[in-house]
Amino acid sequence: MKQILAILVFMIASISITKAQQTKFYNSDGIAIKGYDVVAYFTQHKAIVGSDAFTTEWSGSKWQFASKANLDSFKLAPSRYAPQYGGFCAYGCSDNHLAPTDPNAWTIVNNKLYLNYNLKVKDYWIKDTSILIKKADSLWPLLNK
Repeated sequence: MKQILAILVFMIASISITKAQQTKFYNSDGIAIKGYDVVAYFTQHKAIVGSDAFTTEWSGSKWQFASKANLDSFKLAPSRYAPQYGGFCAYGCSDNHLAPTDPNAWTIVNNKLYLNYNLKVKDYWIKDTSILIKKADSLWPLLNK
């Protein structure tokens, strides 16, 4: 009986930890990153709109891709391609608030995708990226609640 109780406690704790660690993603109508293909940022180095023909569900959002190859790549390692800070504006996160993003205002730093509110904010972001990433990394756990 003690073993069964211990197993149940462990399972409940595991579920709670997993749920607490799940990132909430900025989405519009349930579609992450306004339907843009997050793999394309890494492979084609540009913002490309995804298609309804190539979609998957992950972390509570629908993700769209421009090709089956990109969809398949995402399915193999979604956290590798998903934008930091749930796709919210990286600059905004460094300033302790959540803001929507423009998929055309993006950067990749150390193999991580960062999105910004617009191109003007992206200009601020790229001036002090390393400092702002440290700030946003420290604030994100509280913003992601």
